[in-house]
Amino acid sequence: MKKFNFKKVLDGLTSSSAPPAKPETEITETLGSEHFQVSKTVRHGFPYQPTAMAYDPVQHILAIGCKSGSIRLFGRPGVDCHVMHDNDAAVLQLIFLVNEGALVSVCSDDSLHLWNLRQKRPAILHSLKYNRERITYCHLPFQSKWLYIGTERGNVHIANIESFVLSGYVINWNKAIELSQRTHPGPVVSLSDNPTDSTKLLIGFETGMIVQWDLKTKTAECRYACEQQTLHSLAWHHEGKQFMCSHSDGSLSVWNYRSPSKPAQVFQPHGHPAQKGSKPEACRPIMKVAWPTSRTGDPFIVFSDGLPYERSGRRPCITVMQGKSVTVLEMEYPVVNFLPVSSTPWPNDFQDPYAIIVLLENDLVVIDLTTPGYPCFQNPYPMDLHESPVTCCTYYADCPPEMIPAFYTVGSRQQKKTGFSDKNWPVKGGEWGTSTCSYPEIIITGHADGSLKFWDASAVTLQLLYKLRTSKIFEKQPLNQSTEYEEDPFAIVKIAMCCESRILCVAGTSGHVIVYRYNKVETTVDVPTLEIALVYEVDDLDSPDTDQIPPPMPPPSSSVGSAGSGGMPSPSPHHSTSSEGAEKVGSPLLKVKSGPQKMVPGYQVDLCAQLVTVEGEPPSQILCLAINSLYGLMAFGNMQGLAIVDIIQKTTLLNLGTPDLYGSADPYTRTQPRSPQRKKPPAGLGDLGEAQAVEQERCRSPTTERDESNGVCLSPTGTTRKKLADIKRNRNQPRPRMSKAHSTASMEGNGGDADSKDGSFSRSRSSSMSSLENVSAEGINCLSFTESYTRKTGPSKSRHRRPSKEQQHVTPAFFPTPTTYMVTPEHSEAFEHHKRKVHQTLSLDPVTSPCLWVGTTLGSVLVIVLNLPPQGDQRLTQPVIVSPSGHSPDVEKEERNSRKAKFTSMLNNRLRWGLMKHRTTQWDHLGTILRLKGAILAMSFLDCNGMTIPPLFAKWEDPKKKEENREAKDGQSMQRRGWQQLQHLHRQKAPSSPTTETISDRQFVVICSEKQAKVISLPSQTCAYKLNITETSFVCKADVVSIASEYMSIIHSALSYVLSVLGAIKSHFKS
Repeated sequence: MKKFNFKKVLDGLTSSSAPPAKPETEITETLGSEHFQVSKTVRHGFPYQPTAMAYDPVQHILAIGCKSGSIRLFGRPGVDCHVMHDNDAAVLQLIFLVNEGALVSVCSDDSLHLWNLRQKRPAILHSLKYNRERITYCHLPFQSKWLYIGTERGNVHIANIESFVLSGYVINWNKAIELSQRTHPGPVVSLSDNPTDSTKLLIGFETGMIVQWDLKTKTAECRYACEQQTLHSLAWHHEGKQFMCSHSDGSLSVWNYRSPSKPAQVFQPHGHPAQKGSKPEACRPIMKVAWPTSRTGDPFIVFSDGLPYERSGRRPCITVMQGKSVTVLEMEYPVVNFLPVSSTPWPNDFQDPYAIIVLLENDLVVIDLTTPGYPCFQNPYPMDLHESPVTCCTYYADCPPEMIPAFYTVGSRQQKKTGFSDKNWPVKGGEWGTSTCSYPEIIITGHADGSLKFWDASAVTLQLLYKLRTSKIFEKQPLNQSTEYEEDPFAIVKIAMCCESRILCVAGTSGHVIVYRYNKVETTVDVPTLEIALVYEVDDLDSPDTDQIPPPMPPPSSSVGSAGSGGMPSPSPHHSTSSEGAEKVGSPLLKVKSGPQKMVPGYQVDLCAQLVTVEGEPPSQILCLAINSLYGLMAFGNMQGLAIVDIIQKTTLLNLGTPDLYGSADPYTRTQPRSPQRKKPPAGLGDLGEAQAVEQERCRSPTTERDESNGVCLSPTGTTRKKLADIKRNRNQPRPRMSKAHSTASMEGNGGDADSKDGSFSRSRSSSMSSLENVSAEGINCLSFTESYTRKTGPSKSRHRRPSKEQQHVTPAFFPTPTTYMVTPEHSEAFEHHKRKVHQTLSLDPVTSPCLWVGTTLGSVLVIVLNLPPQGDQRLTQPVIVSPSGHSPDVEKEERNSRKAKFTSMLNNRLRWGLMKHRTTQWDHLGTILRLKGAILAMSFLDCNGMTIPPLFAKWEDPKKKEENREAKDGQSMQRRGWQQLQHLHRQKAPSSPTTETISDRQFVVICSEKQAKVISLPSQTCAYKLNITETSFVCKADVVSIASEYMSIIHSALSYVLSVLGAIKSHFKS
C-alpha cells in the first residue's frame, strides 16, 4: 500500500509550503499534481472598466475592451466569450473586419493584435509592436486590406491586414500641412476615408487642422483650418460631399469637401445664440459625433455631451437630432463610446439606423431609434449583477432539479419593468453552445440595498430567476440609536440556504438574521421576532450556593428573546426584574413593521432574529451563519459570541460569549474586556481628567492582572466586578492576539497533537510569535451542523474493557438535578430523553449524535451537543437541550466545581435580566476542543470511505399537501422519514462483545484555518494529517469540493495562489 504524500499534490502549484508531517495511517494515494490545474471557466457580470467598443453589423457581434486588457464578445442571449491579452495593457480601440470573423485590438503599450474569431477559442494570429511612436487612432475601411495607423507625432503609417506587416508608405505630418501651419498640428485624433472614393483619406489633428490626403498621388488635396478649439472626431455624410467635426467648445462644424476656406455651418446644439457684443455660451466638449442618414427622413446627428457648463450638474447624455427634433437622453454613468447600428455595412449607402449602442462606465444601453420617444431595449445579459454593490455571494451546485423552475415561476410573477422597447434585442449573432452543466447550479448574490438575486448558473450566462428584498419587513426609518450603518443598514453579509427544504437564512449588517420559507401561495402573517443580546459577562461569585437557579423574571417591557407564540412555558409573573440588566440591554438597530404583512409567493418571512445594543453600543457584524432543516435549528456568531435559535418553536436556545463556551477547558488567560470607546472625562476638566484616567490605569493592581482567568477578575479584596464584552470593534483593526494560559487542564482534546506551537499562536497575520498579548476578544468564525461523535475514545484500534452494568448507570458528578432545570411536568419526558442521551454518551460505545461544531477566530474548534426531542408533535412542544463543551476530565474537582458554579451564575443573571427566557442550556463535562493556528475557515466531515457526509435536511413539502399528509391516518411526513433514514445511516454503533470490543475511527473531519489544515480522525480525535500552509501570508477562503467522485480541500490564499491541500481520504488501513 502506497503512502499518501501531499508533496506530490502540491508539486507544481506552490513551493512556499512546508512539507507535511509523515502520516501515521497508510492509505491509498489516488491524486497527484497532474490532476490539478487552475483554469478559467466563465466570467459573469459587466466588463470591468470598459475602454473601447466595436460592432460587426453583418455578424451582429459586439466586442468590449477593458482597461485590464480583456475583451468580451457578446452575441444573442447565451453567447458570451472572454479573451485576454498576454499583458495587462489597456485596450484603446477595437476594429472588426466586417463579416470575416476577425478583430483588431489596439493596446496602450503601442501594440496591435489580430484576433481570429472563427475558431472555438479566439486566439491572436498576429501582433505588431511600435517602439518609437505612440499609437493614437486606427482606421480600417470596409473590405480593405490596409490598416491606417495614426500616431502621437502626427504621422500616419499603413500596415497590411493580411500579413500584419508595415508597408513603406508613411504620411509625415510636415508634408501633410506644409506651410499652412507653423506649429506642430498635434497627435492624430481621427482618420476616415471618403465613402465614395477610398483613395481619399481625411486626417484630423488635435489642434483643429484637417488634411484631405490623396493616397495615389501622395499629396494633400485640401487643408481645413478649424477656428474652433480642439478637434475630437470626424464623420462623413454618406454622399461623400460633406463631413462634420466635433470640438471641445461644444460646437459642431460642417465642411463642404470642395470648399476648404471656411465651414458651411457652425452651431452649438445646446448653447444659447450669442447676443451682439457678447461671447457664446461655454459648453462642454462633444467627444464624438455620428452622421447616419435615413431614406425616409432627415439624417440623424448623434453626439455625446455638449451641455452648457452652467448645467454641468446634469447627468451625462446622448443627444439625437433629426431635423428640428432634439432629444436629450440622460445616462446614469459617464459615456465611454457609442455606435449607431445600421442595416448595411456600406458607408456610401443610406445607413437607416435603428438603434444606438451606448457603452457606459458601468452599464450597456441600447436605444431604439424606430420607436417614438427612443426607449431602451431590455438588456438580456446579466449586466445588472452590480446594480447594487454585491456584498455577499454564495454558490450551490447539484441542486434539486425542481428548484430552478420553482424560482423562475415565482420570479416571472414579479412586476416587470415598464418603459422598454418591444423590439427584439439587436445584438443577435453567434450560436448557442453545447457545453452546459449536467447538474443545476444556483448563485445567490446579496447586495448593499438588502436585496438578494437568485441566478441560474447552469449555462454559460447567468439568468435572473428571482429577486427578494429583505428590507420590506422593516420600517422606513431603520436606525434607532447607532449611526454606524447609515450608508447600508440592510446590506447582506451572510447567506445560508438548505436546497432540499428551501429554507433560507440571511444575515444583515445591522445584526439581523431573517429566516425565509418557500411558499407558492400568497399569505398574510405577523412577522415573529427574537431580540438577542450577545454579552460576555465577567462575574465572580460571592455565594457558594450557586447550584440553585433563581426563577426567571420578566423584563419590564417586552420580553427579550420571546417570539410571541413559542412552545415554551412563560416565566412566572410575580418576580421582580433587575434594573441593572434592563439598563444594559437596548433595542435593535432596525425596527420590524408591526401588524400583518402581505407575503407574495416565493420566499416568505418565518422569523426575524435581531441582536440588540448593549450599553449603547451596536452589535458587531455577524461572521458566520448555519442552518439545519432537519434539526429545525439556526446558529450564528460574531465577535461577541454564539447564538442558537430554534426556528420551529421560535425561541433562543443559547446566547453565550465565546469564552463562556470553553468552561473549565479554556486554554487562554483572558484580560478584562474593555470597550474600545474610552469614556471621556467631564466637560471642563481638560487635561486633568485625562491625567486622572491615566493614573487609574497605571495604578492597577498586579495581583489583579495575574488572577485573571477565563474572563474573571479577582481583586485583592475579593469584590465582585461585572463588565460587558467588547461590543463594537473597528473593522479595519487587526484581530487581537491571545496567548496560551498556564493551566493544568488536559490538552488531549487537541487531536493528539502535542506540538506546543499549536497552543501558542497569534491571531495576527504576522508570522512573528514574540508579541503575544492577553486580550479578551474571540469571535465565532465558522459553524457546521452535523451528525458526529461528540466525545473522545481511545486511540485507533485500541482495546477497551466494557464497563459493568453498575458503572454504566452511574450518574456523572456534575449532571444537574431536575430541579436545577426547573423541569415542568409537560417537559419531564424531554428531560428523561436528554438524560438517557448523556448516559449513552458516557458509555464506551461511540455513537454519533446531532451536534454543532464551532470554529473561533483564535483557531479553537468546540463541539456543542444537541439533544432533540422526538420528531412529530413532541418536537413542536418540548424544548431542545444544548450542551456546550465546558470541561476537561483531568481538571481538579475543585476547579471543575468552581467553573461550573461560574457558568451557572452566568445563566442565572441572563435569566434574571431577560437575556434568556428559559433554561435550555446544560453544562457538558465531556467537551471536545481542537486547536489550529489562525482563524477557523472551513470544516467538513468525511465518512470512513473518504466521502463527504451529506448535509442533513428535511425535504420541502407544499404546505397544502403537508396538511393533508398530517390529517391522513396512514400518512407519514417526509421530515419523519428523513429522520428515520438519518438514524439508520449515521448512528452506527461498533460491534460489541460481552467483555471487550475493538473501536476504530469511522469519521474524519477536515479543518482548515488561516495557517494550517488538519484531518482529525473520529472518535479517537487523533490527527491523521497536518499541513502548515503558510507562515508569511494567510488563507482567506477554503472549502472541500468533489472532483471525479473524490474529495479535496481547495484553499485560496491572500498571495493569490490556490493550493490543493487534502486529497481523497480512503480508509484502507493496514491491519
